[in-house]
Amino acid sequence: MMKDDCTAVILAGGKGTRLDPLTRDRAKPAVPFGGAYRIIDFTLSNCLNSGVRKILVLTQYKAMSLDRHINMGWGRYFCRELGEFVDVVPPQQRIDASWYQGTADAVYQNIYTIEKEQPKFVLILAGDHIYKMNYRKLVDYHVAQGADVTIGVLRETVDEARNRFGVMEVDGGNRVIGFQEKPAEPKCVPGKPQFCLASMGIYVFTARFLYEELCKDATRRGSHHDFGGDVIPAIIETNRVFAYPFVDEIDENRKQVAYWRDVGTLDAYFDANMDLVSVDPQLNMYDQEWPIRTYQPNYPPPKFVFADDQRCGHAMDSIVCLGSIISGGEVRRSILGPQTRVNSYAEVSESILFADVDIGRRAKIRRAIIDKGVSIPAGVQIGYDAELDAGRGFIVTENGMTVIAQSDGMEQFLNGERRSA
Repeated sequence: MMKDDCTAVILAGGKGTRLDPLTRDRAKPAVPFGGAYRIIDFTLSNCLNSGVRKILVLTQYKAMSLDRHINMGWGRYFCRELGEFVDVVPPQQRIDASWYQGTADAVYQNIYTIEKEQPKFVLILAGDHIYKMNYRKLVDYHVAQGADVTIGVLRETVDEARNRFGVMEVDGGNRVIGFQEKPAEPKCVPGKPQFCLASMGIYVFTARFLYEELCKDATRRGSHHDFGGDVIPAIIETNRVFAYPFVDEIDENRKQVAYWRDVGTLDAYFDANMDLVSVDPQLNMYDQEWPIRTYQPNYPPPKFVFADDQRCGHAMDSIVCLGSIISGGEVRRSILGPQTRVNSYAEVSESILFADVDIGRRAKIRRAIIDKGVSIPAGVQIGYDAELDAGRGFIVTENGMTVIAQSDGMEQFLNGERRSA
């Protein structure tokens, strides 16, 4: 396959309400992940590593930080003179004055922009999943099958897929013969009742076929203009629709199960981050053959301060980013974003700190996500009493994890606690 035959369209315009409060001021794909990265960096890195160098990122809600991140961190990898680009595209309202009504409508409203590149194939991706995948192999598979559309799928347990994912039925040649959108009772893989084939939200369309189907869907009465709910079910019986089983073939130390995570909820997001600090993480972030790129500010290296036997700054099973200082505090199984500071005698465990977080002396943080720029005053405990944290106005998830947003106003809550004490 020629490397300029495919244009990628990354859908990055969703509200991400289930990740609130992390998405109060930023789009979901712009939410930090793994300390140094943003969620969208994984999809963009997959494109770059796969040789897909024409990329449109479709935005809609709270896109300023996402736009800034891509402009600062990603433009240098593409050469305009060679026809390469990564362009952030807000709603153009070329067709009508409405915002995007669904995933298919988002692409439909940008047909003009896609057509200008004259691609043979259009790769449609989500900007909010964590995984490594060679899209070139997906496109090659699409061509080999003579498919009109090919859908990336992974094997998932029926319990995990229930009400969460689109589910495929396939024949012996991986041709899709049935599709359920987020069913309560997913149809299982033949002979393996505990598993089903879940859609990854990844599609390869033959370009001309895509344009025709989007135009049909735009005028289809009752359509929600979504790929999974409307476009795919409408073409299964009449066109060649194939499933591409996702296998993480990138890592030399490949695992038995391909790594793919939908970080659409706070607990799923927390768990995916904690995967990275395990002794043998399933997602290899240190793979030189398939690097995950991002914008890296020019910060100094992290620093660990030893003052005396009582104040020894150290971190274990943790990721500590540039510019961070652990000044006599203790960090365990945590991720510290750029320019964070953990002061003397403070303890941080099983937590995610975004950039510019300051943990005061003798503060204790456990099972928490703390957003950018938040300062935790000295002596405060977070994550030890769910009722107290909820009473402070913080979000406490079903799994008992506390989330503190930029706008929560720590000093205001804690001053109130001091007055009532």
